[in-house]
Amino acid sequence: KLKKRPDRLPARGMSRPPITSHILDTTTGRPAVDVSVKLFQRGADGAWTQLGEDRTNSDGRCPKLLQVGHTLVPGVYRCDFDTAGYFAANKTKGFYPEVNIIFEVLATDEHYHIPLLISPFGYSTYRGS
Repeated sequence: KLKKRPDRLPARGMSRPPITSHILDTTTGRPAVDVSVKLFQRGADGAWTQLGEDRTNSDGRCPKLLQVGHTLVPGVYRCDFDTAGYFAANKTKGFYPEVNIIFEVLATDEHYHIPLLISPFGYSTYRGS
C-alpha cells in the first residue's frame, strides 16, 4: 500500500532552502551541469532584486540558490537560467538563450521547487516537490 505524501512540504525547520531548483537535459537524459541560475524577487515598484545565485552541480541541482532558513515573504519571484552558456559549453546551438520562470509565493511556510527540463529547441517546467 502506498503512503500518501503531502502536496507541499513545509520550508521552516527543514534542512533545505525554501526555494530550490534543478535542471534536466531531455536531449541527453542527464542532469544539466554547471548552469548559472539566479533568483530574483519583484518589489512593489516592479523592480527585480536579486536574492541568490548558484550553478547546478553534478546532479543538476542548485543547493545554494538561497540559504537554509531564509525567510520567504509573499510575492512574485523569478528564476533565470543561462541556457545559452550551458549549450555553448556542450557545443550545441540552442534556440532559447535564457529561460525565465516567474512564479508566485503565497504560503511562506511551504517549500517551492522549480524544475526545468531543457533541450536545444524547447523547455518545460512545473511546480515540483
